[in-house]
Amino acid sequence: MPRLVRIAAPATLILVALLALLTALAFGGGADAPQLIDPGAVARYGLPIAKLIVNIGAAAAIGSLVLALFALDSTRPEFSKAMDVAAGAAALWAVAAASSAFFTFLTVLQPTIRLDNAFGDLLAGFLTDTALGQAWLATTLIAAGVTVLCFAVRNVTVVFFVALLAVVGLVPMSLEGHTGGTASHDSATTAIFLHVLFAAVWLGGLVTIVLIKPTLEKGRLAVVMGRYSTVALVSFVVVAASGYLSAQIRVEELGNLLSPYGILVLVKTASLLALGLFGAMQRRFFIGRMKRSPGSGRGYFWWVVTAELAFMGIASGVAAALARTATPVPEITAADLARPTPAELLTGSPLPPPVTFERLFTQWNFDLLWLLACAFGIFFYVAAVLRLRRRGDSWPVLRTVMWIAGMLLLFYITNGGINVYEKYLFSQHMLAHMILGMGIPVLLVPGAPITLALRTMEKRTDGSRGPREWLLMLTHTKLFAFFGNPLVAAGIFAGSLWVFYYTPVFSWATTNHIGHQWMIVHFLLAGYLFVQALIGIDPSPSRPPYPIRLLILLATMAFHAFFGLALMSGTGLLLANWYGSMGWETGITALQDQQIGGGIAWSVGEIPTVALAIVVAIMWARSDARESKRYDRKAERDGDAELEEYNEMLAGRARRNS
Repeated sequence: MPRLVRIAAPATLILVALLALLTALAFGGGADAPQLIDPGAVARYGLPIAKLIVNIGAAAAIGSLVLALFALDSTRPEFSKAMDVAAGAAALWAVAAASSAFFTFLTVLQPTIRLDNAFGDLLAGFLTDTALGQAWLATTLIAAGVTVLCFAVRNVTVVFFVALLAVVGLVPMSLEGHTGGTASHDSATTAIFLHVLFAAVWLGGLVTIVLIKPTLEKGRLAVVMGRYSTVALVSFVVVAASGYLSAQIRVEELGNLLSPYGILVLVKTASLLALGLFGAMQRRFFIGRMKRSPGSGRGYFWWVVTAELAFMGIASGVAAALARTATPVPEITAADLARPTPAELLTGSPLPPPVTFERLFTQWNFDLLWLLACAFGIFFYVAAVLRLRRRGDSWPVLRTVMWIAGMLLLFYITNGGINVYEKYLFSQHMLAHMILGMGIPVLLVPGAPITLALRTMEKRTDGSRGPREWLLMLTHTKLFAFFGNPLVAAGIFAGSLWVFYYTPVFSWATTNHIGHQWMIVHFLLAGYLFVQALIGIDPSPSRPPYPIRLLILLATMAFHAFFGLALMSGTGLLLANWYGSMGWETGITALQDQQIGGGIAWSVGEIPTVALAIVVAIMWARSDARESKRYDRKAERDGDAELEEYNEMLAGRARRNS
């Protein structure tokens, strides 16, 4: 049965996906000839089919890499087989991406195909001069690079970076298809990226397990499936959440679900629910049974796997067709507006109402990436604490409270009122910066997440690397030791202020959605490393004495205050073509708002710093008290021999002098 499944299951996936794609295109009109100029049936059907193969190839490549990193033993044949699957899938991804680029070229420019230099120059210009062509060219090159690296690399640590490169290859794909109007472009782009990434991990992991089955030793299938099912469960949650957000942006009203696009969304949703049911069956019935008795229930299990791949094929085919189907809610850009405002030209969205204290807590702009990150952060932390308590170990309640408070504050900063206004007002951007870099790390670091993870995560004994092994390896690397050094962490924390705001990085992070996400990650990590070096509970490469910690903190505080004062007294507007052109009519100029931001950097930013100084002083006092108690106990045991020896030395010195 498994030998038949190795052929039938992948074939079922591809055939069902193609059939679902063609059916959905016919139903939704995604491949209908346009009224004006028809690029031809080859281009109209070739492009969605090529995109479908791109999705399947990328999924198999990323899924096999993730499985190799977190579920397989690098010393066994199963690992090499998974890397071979990744290489073959990445090659398919590269060829399909190149085909998609060519079909897109035919669809957009509709040239007459000729074998001459003029046609080649036109194609080259499309790939290098247009955003659409550049996206497909980048995808093709990345997929080709992943193909070569998967053949050449077998070191697990290096494979991790290959997987990161493969994930980067999904970014240009996420910018294709329906990304909503400009008002919801950022949310739609994030939702598409998360949807494609976790669907790839989910689909590709299952395909890889089917293909590497002959190399798995007896009893290994249940182990690998158990690890995969955990990843699949997380993927199911993310795919469901991102799919809902994408549908909400493009459908909006319940009545629009009866449109062709809405019905295809319902079909895809039904497939997702069926896949969730199959996953529950695997976790509840088959995996546990196979662990207890490796030979039992295998026939039924493989039938379930084949059926699961069939439903994945339906979802993949419908998803590819949705990208070509007209949405019931038109995607309006600033160019479509009769008289766009300056804010709409710059950001794609109209100005929000003037900022007030109340509106900072009533206006929301949800970012799915950070919403899920905060939700998973709280869930896994609480689950780890409960696991400790079930086995009789204790964990301070204050640490749990601090971690949850930090995650909730991170959720508010990335989704609440400050996230609404920071795109339009420098002062709100600076407030978000200060809280991300100082306020949130002061709450998260005392939660000691690394210590909790190492105490609760399962230790692998089969040679594979689980989350615990990867975390241990990270904390013992030279890179972690370098960035964890208090002087380096303080330098990054203080120096990045000037580098960020007085270089083109500030413009990129403000005007580009990817740059904005990078900015949040950078501020969080810089602040976390700095606070960890001062008051951290988790393992650290170096712990300077408390007086040195206070000196580092005071020096950083002075550097921070000088930056805030420079903004308060400055007369030059940072990013004038952005913040100075929003068109606010509140009576406060952009320069005045920037000076308010400088005041926030000087005042609000110093509050967590003062709190850190107090905590360091308290820790210093407690350390001295512990040292005194230790010395007193030692003196009681040995009759204060150390003091007697010291006094005898002084007495001998006095006798010699006399």
